[in-house]
Amino acid sequence: VQLVESGGGSVQAGGSLRLSCAASAYTYNMGWFRQAPGKEHEVVASIDGAGKTYYVDSVKGRFTISRDVKNTVYLQMNRLKPEDTGSYHCAAEPSQFGSTPYRLADFRYWGQGTQVTVSS
Repeated sequence: VQLVESGGGSVQAGGSLRLSCAASAYTYNMGWFRQAPGKEHEVVASIDGAGKTYYVDSVKGRFTISRDVKNTVYLQMNRLKPEDTGSYHCAAEPSQFGSTPYRLADFRYWGQGTQVTVSS
């Protein structure tokens, strides 16, 4: 599965960005993780084929993950904070789990990433 992200950029705190990820094929689980300098990778949101979602606590109420029927997953990011800065990567996993995946190791395929920079 190939994943291509788009939509990153630079915004001021409080602003919004929408990330998109086009997958080359349907996969049951899709998500987004981010990597910031000096920090570990962190899955920020995921969605399974039934529409069930997961959000890390730090983005709940601000980020929304969604997917369409054309193998594209979106991440709408509102009220962005400087600590949201990082490289955002799309992730995909065809296998079905008992719950929505929330660990980086749950995803077999990763995209190259798109940079998000939030200034104060």
